[in-house]
Amino acid sequence: MTFLNRFAGLRLYAVLFVIFIYGPVLLLPLFSLDTGLYPTFPLKGLTLQHYAEMAANTSMIEALKNSLTVAVIVSALSTTVSIPAALALSRYRLPGAAAVLGFMSLPLLIPSIVIAVALLIILLKFLGVALSLWTVGAGHVLICIPFCMSVLMSRLEGFDPSLEEASRDLGCTGWQTFWRLTLPLAMPGVISSLLMGFVVSFDEFVIAFFLSGTQTTLPIFLFSQLRFPDKLPGVLALGSLILAGSAVLVVLAELLRRRGAKSANPGDI
Repeated sequence: MTFLNRFAGLRLYAVLFVIFIYGPVLLLPLFSLDTGLYPTFPLKGLTLQHYAEMAANTSMIEALKNSLTVAVIVSALSTTVSIPAALALSRYRLPGAAAVLGFMSLPLLIPSIVIAVALLIILLKFLGVALSLWTVGAGHVLICIPFCMSVLMSRLEGFDPSLEEASRDLGCTGWQTFWRLTLPLAMPGVISSLLMGFVVSFDEFVIAFFLSGTQTTLPIFLFSQLRFPDKLPGVLALGSLILAGSAVLVVLAELLRRRGAKSANPGDI
């Protein structure tokens, strides 16, 4: 009986924890349908007008395009850089590998504002580079690589090295082994890395705020719109669409992770 009471308490705690984390976020789509200007209860009515106004806001759509462009390029570049690094650190006993891995993980530990200020000084004072979406992308690559590395290394470390040894014994070169064996087996991790890099870059605010110049990304645009109460409904509508898209990406990443999970059957690859 005591065990059942504890189990019921844990279930109640889990439910309350989920409500505490996701409750405010789930209110976003509800308030985006409200006819009122401010998100309050009770709702005054239901309408899709805010979504139509959002679609007609050219500045918001332009900022959304900027964020999507930067996020796609950053995720592809970060994953491309992380694949050989993850292979080297997971396959070989390199001297100073732990130090290299720790150094590459520093962006996870250093506050974003410190990285942003340092990059701003380097780009303007030392390199003389004008601020644009390219500088934002460079800063995002710096912070996305540790995330991509962690995803790829967790996937590559689960490989059976004998598969690659068998490939080389059959006459394949290292490059052929990589393209025909390693990369296909690591593809769920690669796709998860792409999704992770995309989400991190798309959501990032601090570095983009310092390095964007006159070309704003979506988080910066949304932050600027919060000063105008009449712009809030359109922000809620766009936030609801982003929430739905993020949920789809999370589900897709989880499906890919399960598909790429190591099989209990020794005959499966």
